[in-house]
Amino acid sequence: MKILSIQSAVAYGHVGNSAAVFPLQRIGVEVLPVYTVTFSNHTGYGAWRGPLIDPADVGEVITGIEERGVFGSIDAVLSGYQGSEGIGDVIIDAVSRVKAANPEALYACDPVMGNAKSGCFVAPAIPILLRERVVPVADIITPNQFELGFLTETEPDTLESTLASVDLARAMGPHTVLVTSVERPDREEGTIEMLAVDDAGAWLVQTPHLPMKANGSGDVTAALFTAHYVATGSAQTALERTASSVYDLLQATLDSGERELQLVEAQEFYANPRMQFTARQVR
Repeated sequence: MKILSIQSAVAYGHVGNSAAVFPLQRIGVEVLPVYTVTFSNHTGYGAWRGPLIDPADVGEVITGIEERGVFGSIDAVLSGYQGSEGIGDVIIDAVSRVKAANPEALYACDPVMGNAKSGCFVAPAIPILLRERVVPVADIITPNQFELGFLTETEPDTLESTLASVDLARAMGPHTVLVTSVERPDREEGTIEMLAVDDAGAWLVQTPHLPMKANGSGDVTAALFTAHYVATGSAQTALERTASSVYDLLQATLDSGERELQLVEAQEFYANPRMQFTARQVR
């Protein structure tokens, strides 16, 4: 399997491609990483150094990959945080060219905008760009519950309202939706959930809610879910494998006392997920 991953990169820590590439490689995926920024560290620290990469330069890298004749063997394009409107245009164009070479290729978009606790943390134009131009060309999207609400102009909270919001998102274009950080008011105390929906049905998985903030965990989640979905064609299997791996990654990070994801230390959890969580079909 080959995945073209167009995301940010950091030297210290793990977000964007610096979070997504290694777990994908560890499960046997050939990753073609294209960087949209090269920062010293993620912006959550409040200070960082390094350049935003001009969208034209990002496009040049993608064209160079195309010139190697590999677009026809790319199984999926993956994108995450979009730092500028121009990057969105580059990604949309890349998806079109990959699909022209391989009509079976999928585009997985993690529509990064913010979260329920922090609100939106991207430039004001980015959520509109995602909703109006990027999500409609995606096959898979992986929003958190907050981002799902923005995309669909709804306020999902219960399982029923979240499913209804997913239906609206799927009507925009994507056939598969993974909703992360689902926090239903009637869920079991001390838990958090993820919901995966495709043409075959809807599945919900529940895990313990670990008391931590983990920058980059969403990038790992989107990457693993995409790869497992491409490999199996099953939203349920992809959900269970992803939940297992990401939970153990987060537990290892919490146990370490470190702020950054213990991405390398947790590598066996990607290659051999324990499958300790079972997704139940809810539709």
